[in-house]
This record gives sequence, C-alpha cells and structure tokens, in this order.
Amino acid sequence: MEKRKLNRITAGFIVLVVMVLILMFSNSLRRSSHITLPEEGSSPGQTEDDTNASGGDALTVIAVTPETVQTAIETLTRPRQYSRVIRVEQLWDGGSGSFETTVTVSGRWTRTDRSLSDGQVRHTITDGEITYIWYGSESSVYSAPAGDITPDDEQAIPTYETILDLPVEDIAAADYRSVSDVNCIYVETVQDPEGYTQRYWVSVETGLLVASERLLEGETIYRMASLTADLSTPSTDRFILPDGTVLLDT
Repeated sequence: MEKRKLNRITAGFIVLVVMVLILMFSNSLRRSSHITLPEEGSSPGQTEDDTNASGGDALTVIAVTPETVQTAIETLTRPRQYSRVIRVEQLWDGGSGSFETTVTVSGRWTRTDRSLSDGQVRHTITDGEITYIWYGSESSVYSAPAGDITPDDEQAIPTYETILDLPVEDIAAADYRSVSDVNCIYVETVQDPEGYTQRYWVSVETGLLVASERLLEGETIYRMASLTADLSTPSTDRFILPDGTVLLDT
C-alpha cells in the first residue's frame, strides 16, 4: 500500500513535468537565470511556550516534526479567493528554462495566464472538471474534460496536500521555517525508489505553497516560488470567456 501511495505522488509529478516539457519544447522556452530561494531561517525548536511579542498574547505553536507534520498540514486551508504570480524553473543537463504564471482563484474556478517565449499568452480557466484554453486575444476557446489535469497542474506546481498520504517513514524532515519573512511549514520527503526528493514550504498564514523544489538523485530539476498573494476578491471579468460566457456562480 505504501508503494501505491508513493506511486500516486510520483505519477502526479510526472503529469506536471509533461505539461511543463510540452510548453518548453513547443514554445521554445527561453533560457533564464536560476530562481534563488530566499535565505531560510529554521526554527524547529519552537514549542507551546512560545509567545507572540508583537501582540502580547500567548501563541500556541505545536512543534513540527516528521511525526506531527501531517496533523499540522491538515489544519491549513487555502483561501477561496486570491491572486498571485508563480515563477517556475526547470533545470536539465546543460541548461534551464523558466516562465511566470499569473494565477487567479475564485471559489472553485482557477485561472492561469502564462507568457510564452513567442510573445503569446496561454490562458486557462478550470474547476477541476472542465478546462477552457485560449491564446492571446483569440475569440475561439478550446474546452475539454480536465481528466487527471488538476488546477495545480495548470499552475505547474505540486499539490502539497499529498503529504497527508505519505507514511511517516517517507518524511525525511519537517519543521517551521521563515522564508523572506513568510512563516512556513517545511517538509522534505525521503528519496523515492525512482530517485526523487520533494521539498515544500507552505505558508502557515495563507495555506498556500510558497516555494518548492524537486531533486533527482540529489540534483535540483525543478523550482517554484511565489512568496506573496493578494487575498482580495478578484474581478468577475477574470472569469469571463472570450465569447462572453460568465463562469462564476451567481
């Protein structure tokens, strides 16, 4: 059963990688500088006795370890409405490529706008069941069942909630870390049979994945970073298709 759980996580990442590779090779993804994750401050020794000096009130902080991190992750909830920009970098022998995606979420709908190297912008709107895709200012929209392509896949990010499916022995490290003043739960998985290790930094304030790395045999092959998010209600115009169809529930 544990092997099946590992295979589910690996299979999900393979879907993500395939989508990114399609973008890289079909659109001649530009070479770019590396994403550098901000300097991390680790504080794994925090306990329930810690206090929030700025507010003056006691702040209950449960120590996060490989044995307790799944309970901590389970308490996090992603916001129902937000906007942010995600930067993704893929690295391979002799090169690398990166792209940025603007993500807008409202309820069950997720919109992505990704700038391609040829100057076009790839737009998608999905609710996890149906996905709409169009390019630039085109009026024609392609729609299809989402199938196994999740909203996170459209953003080209891993789904950190898969941590909940892992056996405890497959979690190599877990603690609290601060990344550019963003307080996070950090999780690192044990290298799986295929040689992959996954690292996650999840904001304890927003419940959003703010950084991640994927390693193959100890070498980084994937990075993502998105340290800030706008939690205000997005404009309904963001969820109107080129033909005028309004997707947001009324």
